[in-house]
Amino acid sequence: MNRMEEQIEALLESYKEDSGTNFIDDTDLPVNETIKELIGALLELLFPGYMGRRVVTKQNVRYVIGDLLCSTYKQLHDQVLRAFRHECRIGACTRCICESKAQEACGRLFDDLVSIRKALRSDVLAAYEGDPAAKSYEEIVIAYPGITAISIHRIAHHLYTNEVPLIPRIMAEIAHARTGIDIHPGAEIGDSFFIDHGTGVVIGETTIIGNHVRLYQGVTLGSANFPVDDEGHIIRGKKRHPTIEDDVTIYAEATILGDVTIGSGSVIGGNVWVMEDVPPNTRVSSGKPEINFKPAAPHPRIY
Repeated sequence: MNRMEEQIEALLESYKEDSGTNFIDDTDLPVNETIKELIGALLELLFPGYMGRRVVTKQNVRYVIGDLLCSTYKQLHDQVLRAFRHECRIGACTRCICESKAQEACGRLFDDLVSIRKALRSDVLAAYEGDPAAKSYEEIVIAYPGITAISIHRIAHHLYTNEVPLIPRIMAEIAHARTGIDIHPGAEIGDSFFIDHGTGVVIGETTIIGNHVRLYQGVTLGSANFPVDDEGHIIRGKKRHPTIEDDVTIYAEATILGDVTIGSGSVIGGNVWVMEDVPPNTRVSSGKPEINFKPAAPHPRIY
């Protein structure tokens, strides 16, 4: 047996010993590239014409949107069905109702596209009102990473609340890779939400965010610890992330950890570390850093 044959045999043997990191004989997994395409199609339904893939006019909008909705529904249904079937297989389900579950989840999402559009319009307006650099609504929709992230999140969260496996998290990671903003699909986010700049923002699974909340880059809404059972295993599903009430502003690099509440109307300053409740209408800040000035030593120019 040559070296390459030995390598193949070693890999094959490792596949027998492991589960969850190989998918042999598993045809049910959703396809990442297809999910990316679906995100684009769903965003086109939410913001018709913004992607520039199709010319949308008042004369053809009914036909363009009708065709797009039908094709997107079919593609989404296929991926959601794959996700349910995979969950069914690994759970050794004896009463498979994957087809009806997929139809119900997809139907609910498409029923609620108008509601999602309404929430996203409030997000766009919040961005325009909150950023003096914004020149138009179109600029915000097309170019602002915060709007891309919250748009994908609102779709992913809807699927998550309807217990669709895998796909919401795939969507969240696609948004994360595209924007640098990491929002778990389980996070509940109200209307008129604005993330300014956005890079490095992290929002955990059980976070609850009210209306008219603004975050800046580098904000973390995370967990302080993970509750465990008597055997040391993580207890899943417990509330472990912050609740941010209405009209709160959180400045750059602030870190808020644990199941704490930031009261309505509060302002959390930059680089602040918070692990306790903050009363409404409170300004939280750290001490002003000491800045020292002294003459710079001469240094040679580098050409």
